[in-house]
Amino acid sequence: MDRIYLDHAATTPTDPRVIEAMLPMYTTYWGNPSSISFEGQQAHHALDAARKLCADLLGVSMKELVFTSGGTEGDNAAIRGAALAQRARGRGDHVITTAIEHHAVLHTVEQLEREGFRATYLPVDADGVVDLVALEAAVGDDTAVVSIMTANNEVGTIQPIAEAVRIVKAKNPKTVFHTDAVQAAGAIDISPTALGVDLLSIAAHKIYGPKGVGLLYIRNRTPWQPMILGGSHEKERRAGTENVAGVTGLATAMKLAADEFAPRNARVRALRNRLLFELPERIPDTVITGPTDPDRRLSNNFSCCFRNVEGESVLLALDMAGVAASSGSACTTGALEPSHVLTAMGIDADLAHASLRLTLGTDNTEEQIDYVLDTLPGIVSRLRSLAGG
Repeated sequence: MDRIYLDHAATTPTDPRVIEAMLPMYTTYWGNPSSISFEGQQAHHALDAARKLCADLLGVSMKELVFTSGGTEGDNAAIRGAALAQRARGRGDHVITTAIEHHAVLHTVEQLEREGFRATYLPVDADGVVDLVALEAAVGDDTAVVSIMTANNEVGTIQPIAEAVRIVKAKNPKTVFHTDAVQAAGAIDISPTALGVDLLSIAAHKIYGPKGVGLLYIRNRTPWQPMILGGSHEKERRAGTENVAGVTGLATAMKLAADEFAPRNARVRALRNRLLFELPERIPDTVITGPTDPDRRLSNNFSCCFRNVEGESVLLALDMAGVAASSGSACTTGALEPSHVLTAMGIDADLAHASLRLTLGTDNTEEQIDYVLDTLPGIVSRLRSLAGG
């Protein structure tokens, strides 16, 4: 059997239709979109077309979108830009986030703390759902920014963002609310209107688009200041010559995700459910991480921990067996510390070290899942016997 890729939360393969849409931006519309030349104006029109498509798909205006280099920049720019702008307006120096955010958020908040901001890190329950009572208690008159991810990248937990926004705005209407929607894009409705957020980050390579491009939604009149300076690009919100090809790929990937939303999610959900319900029956002492209710986690996400086995050994054995998987976020692969997400959910460090994440995509098949279900129990059993477990 050919290799089986089950690490779509790390990155997705670029859809051939996306590549096809991008190619003319390298061969025909290759000009600098800021130039007044014919070539520049061609590129400018292509950029505008991509921006309009993204805006229409999100149900927002074109002027509310800023193209970025991906989710990390989007998270950094959203939180820092809003926090500094809020403080400059005298609206406080308090930032709230959760203990299970991506490091693009956590490290940004930690840096703000070094710059004089106060931070509150909200707890989550055993499923990874944010404590809304703690959120309400934490919001005050000096709360400048709240950042809560739409869905977790490791365990797939979907957060009650719309409810969280209502709680925050009821206590302090001037607080800016950001959500990292990088993992949720293509899996659930992330339209800013539905969620009620002021800022929202997306990355193309999580939805079968190219790496190195994303977007940041900034609601009109939201206090915010740019992080990248040096030009008037993106209405002076992000300096630098725009990545027209990448942006075109992002827009195309978003359109395909919207057009194929129902069949894509139904297909991966059915395959994921086989892992969710069959794997614990085949492997004793399997601990599901994240919600066991399939409707409360991303449709393509399965994650668990195996007792009495080292997670890295499972990954290496799976890779040798032709299966690409992950122990959590690809951004933290190789770290010796247990996942901060799992420990925040109350999982002890030893068990957290034995984590496995299998995230499915559009090309996975029933036969591939059969192979994983047949192969993984033998791997875990063999490793346990070697460890004396």
